[in-house]
Amino acid sequence: MASLSFVSSSHLTLRAPSPNLRSSSPRPTSVSFSVKAQSVALSQDDLKKLAAEKAVESIKPGMVLGLGTGSTAAFAVDQIGKLLSSGQLHDIVGIPTSKRTEDQARSLGIPLVALDTHPRIDLAIDGADEVDPNLDLVKGRGGALLREKMVEAVAERFIVVADDTKLVKGLGGSGLAMPVEVVQFCWKFNLVRLRDLFKEFGCEAKLRVGEGGEAYVTDNSNFIIDLYFKEPLKDGFAAGREIGKFEGVVEHGLFLGMATSVIIAGKNGVEVMNK
Repeated sequence: MASLSFVSSSHLTLRAPSPNLRSSSPRPTSVSFSVKAQSVALSQDDLKKLAAEKAVESIKPGMVLGLGTGSTAAFAVDQIGKLLSSGQLHDIVGIPTSKRTEDQARSLGIPLVALDTHPRIDLAIDGADEVDPNLDLVKGRGGALLREKMVEAVAERFIVVADDTKLVKGLGGSGLAMPVEVVQFCWKFNLVRLRDLFKEFGCEAKLRVGEGGEAYVTDNSNFIIDLYFKEPLKDGFAAGREIGKFEGVVEHGLFLGMATSVIIAGKNGVEVMNK
């Protein structure tokens, strides 16, 4: 693994390889489950639903659950609601990671609590925007990265559900956004600093905007700066540390060393990768 270090006050560069920061963690193992019984092609939503429902099988009565945000996590929340309604699941409570997940959970009759009263979470289930071979993640394209990280960081188990389009060789490798949540005050100042930090990687930084062209505002009343890389990050841990040093940065979308399992649904089956 190559490490990132400053060569000036404005950007990072690659230096010689250093010891692997993940060397103490075992390589992920995987188990596959066939879904070949379908006679028609599975859509991306079908695959997300398969992965989500597989994750929900891990829920047991009495658990405190972290409820993720996004299109894939919504399938998991929906399945939890169905199991509660049918009596197949009981005595669980959930902690939502966004206002929209809170609204969905309440509509399904899922009892909700907060970290303030339930600081220990048995299981969190959420989607991801990118998953690398070490089960490190990019998350937050749905705008809920701060609350997602707060909840999932304290979960005893964190199961990630995704379809196979989310697999990458290195984080940032999809060419899509890696979000950074920042305070509204002087956001342009931080946009420039973030762009210059990754200048050597051809980084482009953009303020996220909503459908009406106005700045997207998170549930925490912050803005999001999306970073786009022309090549994958070589050291996500170093990148995350440097991003976090900027005053005004609230959180970033690198979820490193957090997932305990990743469930990937592809057209040939469902694969469970465990740390």
